[in-house]
Amino acid sequence: MLLHHASWPEVEAYLKRCKGIVIPIGSTEQHGPNGLVGTDAICPEVIAAEAGAESGFLIGPTFNVGIAQHHLAFAGSMTLRPSTMIAALNDWIESLTRHGFDRIYFLNGHGGNITTINAAFAEYYANFSLDAAACPVRLSQRNWWELPGVGDTCRNLFPVGDGMHATASEVAVTYYAHPQAVKTVEMSPKIAPTGSFTDAADYRRNFPDGRIGSDPSQATAEKGSEIVAVSRGALIAELTAFFGVQPLARAAE
Repeated sequence: MLLHHASWPEVEAYLKRCKGIVIPIGSTEQHGPNGLVGTDAICPEVIAAEAGAESGFLIGPTFNVGIAQHHLAFAGSMTLRPSTMIAALNDWIESLTRHGFDRIYFLNGHGGNITTINAAFAEYYANFSLDAAACPVRLSQRNWWELPGVGDTCRNLFPVGDGMHATASEVAVTYYAHPQAVKTVEMSPKIAPTGSFTDAADYRRNFPDGRIGSDPSQATAEKGSEIVAVSRGALIAELTAFFGVQPLARAAE
């Protein structure tokens, strides 16, 4: 169930059965010559949407611009400052908790977001700690590629050249989600170099086509479908435990 496709009475009825919601969160940044700029938002979005459709759990809007200053030397990339993202996340959290949501699960698609999401959680919890009050809300974040079984699936599909950025696995998921956007591009070297970076200029100098350690030319929609299927099942299991209720679609059967 997608929040954007629900009416307010439907959300109110949902809250009588479950007080949990999933927020896909990612980034808008380059993903190499054949990867979509929206990759890090698309991956958690499609996995969450399919999990929501199967389970009946509510899926909120995608937080689709994150911490990506190091990608700004590539056209189309966007970023938030950490302070901006922390403030925005807390506004989202407080808006949802006002309605009665008390379990908010962020399904993350961008490694660069992890520290800032945790900082936003710390700021939210600090409001209660400083007031000597117990917080009734629980916040959680999970990287989609760390869901149980997903890493093994990706390694089996791409034993060589999955890489660290513009990975074959994440590009495959986006091709599954948006087959009309598949791109065929020759890349050299076949597998991109690895290494470190600091700011945007340093990143572009070290990784001129945007990839790190990857060969995303291996990506196909079919392989993406396999990754999403494993991710969807693992996500439903995690949400069932975190929300403390059985999947609503199954409960209604």
